[in-house]
Order: sequence, then C-alpha cells, then structure tokens
Amino acid sequence: MGRLRNIEELFAGRHFDREVILLCVLWYLRTSSASVILVEMMAERGLQLQVMR
Repeated sequence: MGRLRNIEELFAGRHFDREVILLCVLWYLRTSSASVILVEMMAERGLQLQVMR
C-alpha cells in the first residue's frame, strides 16, 4: 500500500465535515443498516445525503 496519509489529506475536498462522514461510517458499520436507512437517519437530522452506487 502507499504511504500513510494524514487525516487532513483524507478529508480534503469533501462536501461534509469530517465528523459527519465518520459518524455515518460508524453507524453503517455498527447497525449493518442499508445505506438507504442511513440516508433517512441523516435526513431526520437535517443533512441531505445521496446514495452513491
């Protein structure tokens, strides 16, 4: 694998804040939820996400 990147490089240019991205990933992994359910959960919190396929 390539060299380890710092945290700022990993999230550079992303639409959402790093905390939102990490929270979505955590919820997805912990709940085994489909991405559609995750989109609905975030919509309840005022964030509009789009499922990437």
